[in-house]
Amino acid sequence: MALPITETVECDILIIGGGMSGCGAAFEANYWGRNLRVVMVEKAAIERSGATGEGLSAINCYMGQRYGWNTPEDFVKYVVNDMMGLAREDLVYDVGRHVDSSVHLLEEWGLPIWKKENGEYERIGRWQIPIHGESIKPIAAEPARKALGPENLYERVSVTHLLTDDDDPGKIAGAIGFGVRENKFYVFKAKTVIIACGGASNVFRPRSVNEGMGRTWYSVFATGAAYGLMIPIGTEMTQMEHRFVPTRFKDGYGPVGMWFQYFHARITNSLGEDYTITRADELKKYEPYGSAIPTPTPLRNHQMFMDIRDGLGPMYMRTEEAMAKLAEGDPAKMDKVRNEAWEDFLDMTISQALTWAAQNIAPEETPSEVVLAEPYIMGSHSGEAGAWVSGPEDLSPPEYFWGYNKMTTVRGLFAAGDGVGAAPHKFSSGSFTEGRLAAKAAVNYLADHPAAPVVGDAQVNRLQETIWAPLETFDRYKGVSTAEEINPHYFTPRQALFRLQKIMDEYAGGTSTWYTTNGPTLERGIQLMETLREDLAHLGARNLHELMRCWEVVDRAWVGESHMRHLLYRKETRWPGYYYRSDYPDLDDANWRVFVNSRFDAESGRWDLFTKPYIRICT
Repeated sequence: MALPITETVECDILIIGGGMSGCGAAFEANYWGRNLRVVMVEKAAIERSGATGEGLSAINCYMGQRYGWNTPEDFVKYVVNDMMGLAREDLVYDVGRHVDSSVHLLEEWGLPIWKKENGEYERIGRWQIPIHGESIKPIAAEPARKALGPENLYERVSVTHLLTDDDDPGKIAGAIGFGVRENKFYVFKAKTVIIACGGASNVFRPRSVNEGMGRTWYSVFATGAAYGLMIPIGTEMTQMEHRFVPTRFKDGYGPVGMWFQYFHARITNSLGEDYTITRADELKKYEPYGSAIPTPTPLRNHQMFMDIRDGLGPMYMRTEEAMAKLAEGDPAKMDKVRNEAWEDFLDMTISQALTWAAQNIAPEETPSEVVLAEPYIMGSHSGEAGAWVSGPEDLSPPEYFWGYNKMTTVRGLFAAGDGVGAAPHKFSSGSFTEGRLAAKAAVNYLADHPAAPVVGDAQVNRLQETIWAPLETFDRYKGVSTAEEINPHYFTPRQALFRLQKIMDEYAGGTSTWYTTNGPTLERGIQLMETLREDLAHLGARNLHELMRCWEVVDRAWVGESHMRHLLYRKETRWPGYYYRSDYPDLDDANWRVFVNSRFDAESGRWDLFTKPYIRICT
């Protein structure tokens, strides 16, 4: 099977990923680098790509400084507490001091934000403001598309590998990928690259299987590319052991934040008990974080998990109580509350509204089941996995700063959103902000390093053959068996995904093992993951769509192995409710209030894991 034609694109700044952070980067790079060529590549279309492509019901990261609500210092203290003592204070502060301007920019572009009669933003939590957000992504995408121009936006192109300088492997040189709807390779030669791809869903076996397959909480488009691109070239990563286990409405995965913060609902077990009250003493084991206000998310999970473990489920969100209290017996008020309840999901999680309808649930009359979902690995929401990046020069100590804000340990390679580690709770607005900050820093880097990197044909040809191999494999062996899915010479990306999810679920603390693992179990899981990664060389793809799925599985496998190696290295249970190390069941602040970092060496195939210090800046 002949290789496709190759198109080479040369640019100054290459943005990989068209989600919120990518759109922020495109807009800002155009502002500061008007004489530079800025190119974005996205595997879908930027109007609906990324985690917010399905819509959003609230901006979850907003300081409200013009109203006197919060300061960036307040935000840092909140994030550090919610992460049980571990977050890069310089990076979190950097988002906090800039995020409000991004929100105001989105409103200027047309984002409808709920407002009071006096014009002040409505507020549904300390950091949250409700929005009519079904179209937040098209609103963010339009200025990015205009800033780039049609000649610099490459959609329906899947990037599979990063390029490094032939003369200096520690320097970025671009990326390579293929068109998902055309027979074409794309070689992007770039002086700087901004990783704005997504975190990882579907690494663990989801609760929704068989007919429900594909229904997850975090976007199914987020396949771990942010990590799968950076790890293989030796980028230093941090906190890859951290995962987020969200409490969500059962089967539809509808978020619960609006119900807690706006509707003031509570969750009770089958006996009508509120676990935050009956399990209050459990928090004392995790001081000083157990007494933090609000209670850290993993500890709230932990309290619920204890009820579930003890057979006190199902757990119910008492929607009927909360709505009745807000309506105060007034039918007109109940109509308003009911509309807001449904809009919460119709804005962003339509499957939850469909689940309510399918199960004859009227939320004003019937409570709705909630569960702890499978783990997700990310850096933008309530997770802090990602690259170890430089902080801003005016805030960061020498250990956290090496010249350019948001630059990874690979020179010229920047990250934003899910790609930045140890800086969680950015959400959509903070990811957009981080994209802007990364782009500005990339422009500064280019002013100091204008020379183009060296990318020879040998590197490109080798990667092209690797990328195309699944199609070649299928074409060579498709006649060996009568069923395409059953063949001794290859396996499909769907089969590979199931195998990956089985390993992660059973060995890395998924739902079937009650989020629990230990050292020997992780060591066995790593062995199986190493074998899987070897076997991924035998993937077969029948078409371009399956070829894209093949490389998405490869990205997820990098994420899964990194996650298990980090879990094994951190000898404590730092985040009960997210995972449990049965051999190290306690939180150990004395020895493990440090960041766990790693670097993969492609030449030797070895992983190096080590720690970096936690340095206070605001707390």
